[in-house]
Amino acid sequence: MSYGPRTISVAPMMDWTDRHCRLFHRQITRHTWLYTEMVTTGALLHGDVPRHLNFNEEEHPVALQLGGSEPEDLAKSARLGRQWGYDEINLNCGCPSERVQKGAFGACLMAEPKLVADCVKAMRDAVDIDVTVKHRIGIDDVESYDFVRDFVGTIAEAGCKTFIVHARNAVLKGLSPKENREIPPLRYEYAYRLKKDFPALEILINGGIKTVAEIDLHLQHVDGVMLGREAYHNPFLMAGFDARYYSQLDGGLQPTRNDVIAAMVEYARAQLAAHGDGGKGLRLNSITRHMLGLMAGLPGARAFRQTLSDSRRLALGDPALLMEALSHTQLVTLE
Repeated sequence: MSYGPRTISVAPMMDWTDRHCRLFHRQITRHTWLYTEMVTTGALLHGDVPRHLNFNEEEHPVALQLGGSEPEDLAKSARLGRQWGYDEINLNCGCPSERVQKGAFGACLMAEPKLVADCVKAMRDAVDIDVTVKHRIGIDDVESYDFVRDFVGTIAEAGCKTFIVHARNAVLKGLSPKENREIPPLRYEYAYRLKKDFPALEILINGGIKTVAEIDLHLQHVDGVMLGREAYHNPFLMAGFDARYYSQLDGGLQPTRNDVIAAMVEYARAQLAAHGDGGKGLRLNSITRHMLGLMAGLPGARAFRQTLSDSRRLALGDPALLMEALSHTQLVTLE
């Protein structure tokens, strides 16, 4: 079976998929498509651009997810993303949080497909890289397939070729963002139908996917699978992805957990040397907090997590803590 560059991706997740998380994931899989946390147009146009857009070259391929609803602001922000070297600009039409709703973007944009089309067109006119849309299948009690079909059709007419379908409704009132990821039922068949109705579009599916078997099942119906929380809590699941889905790129050599730890020790040392600033800048925990799930399912995983969560040891800022955490596992006999 032939796979494309976005066959597997890791979802944009607020407070999780920052540049340290993405660099960590890149040690496990070289080709899985990565996404930033959502960055609002206001943060880019009126804030600290380097803080929001700086990333490590090793992260490629990496996409910038934007939050906004003003075509001109999104075009300017997309242009900044292109200038900083991102491989894709993604528009968030799926986040259900009230904070996002007050900014008139996120999932509530699904009620205004013509506005989203204008936003997409403005961004496509501004950059020469892919502009994609991540969305839900409905909002509140609107559960008809026709709703998401018409949404996708309208945006596609503006030139968008790639849609990432979080296969749940977004409940804008009454559910927290966490509840919105768990309570509304998953309707994967809606994503499958979108691919049948729009065969020329690239359709990626997202929501509740945890295993390689599930990924392979979805790939029989759509073009790609986006992992969310499972990629964060059980990141070594991704270690076999290069060999399974991207072997045409480099043979798909699979890293070990030891390899990942060794690379992250060096990364942490370099980052702390450059940005530590005597305890006032980057802290070790900003890097290690993303690694707590690396040993998920292995003997010693709990001790590994506890060591990397020891605030007293973390405060010392010594990346050798990662090697100490590794020593609590039985990895030498397992790999």
